[in-house]
Amino acid sequence: MECRKEENLTHCNCSYEPCSRKGICCRCLSYHLKSRELPACCFPKDAEATYDRSFEHFAGLVRQRRV
Repeated sequence: MECRKEENLTHCNCSYEPCSRKGICCRCLSYHLKSRELPACCFPKDAEATYDRSFEHFAGLVRQRRV
């Protein structure tokens, strides 16, 4: 399967500038899951900006009905 990096970048809300995985979703997801995290695209903009990508943070946002 061919990576559609340029197309993926149009939907990527990651604000971490030195990230080498932007637009390469399979690498991003793999990287974050190893640390019990979710990628930026799972979070609303203000929550993503905290860089807290933990499962616990995501669950709290779900409880608040923000995602």
